[in-house]
Amino acid sequence: MGKVRSNKVINGTYGAVWVNGEKWMDVESFEAKVTINFEDVNMAEDLATHKKMTGWAGEGSMTVKKVYSRGASLMAAAVKNGQVPDISIVGKLADPDSFGSERVSLSEITFNEFMLMKFEQKTLGTEELPFNFADYDLIDSISA
Repeated sequence: MGKVRSNKVINGTYGAVWVNGEKWMDVESFEAKVTINFEDVNMAEDLATHKKMTGWAGEGSMTVKKVYSRGASLMAAAVKNGQVPDISIVGKLADPDSFGSERVSLSEITFNEFMLMKFEQKTLGTEELPFNFADYDLIDSISA
C-alpha cells in the first residue's frame, strides 16, 4: 500500500449526531464503542489461557455545548416517573477530503446520567451525556 497523504486523515469537525431523528448541532464530541466480554478457558496440557466470547457491551458518551437542556429535556420527566425513554442515535463522520464516511446507528440507548444544572464563572458550558446501547448497525465504513 502506498503512502497516505495527511489531508486524508478524517477531521472530527465533520461529525454529526441525530438523537431520535433530530440533528443535534451543539455536539462537541461523540464516542461509541463495543467492549467484548470473554471468559477464560483452560485446556488440558496447554499452559495458555484461552478466551471464549460470552457477550458484548455497548457504551459511549457525547459532550454537547450548553445551548439547550439536552439531558434534562430528554430524560427528567420519564426518570421521575420510573420510565426509560426509547432513544436511538445515529452518528456520522464525513470529511469531504477523506476517503469516505462512517455512519453508525445505535439503539436501545440508556443514558446513565444527565445534568440538571451546572455552571462555572467565565466558562462556556458543556454537558456530558454518558450512555449504553444494546444494538448497533454499522451503516457506512471507510475501506482501505
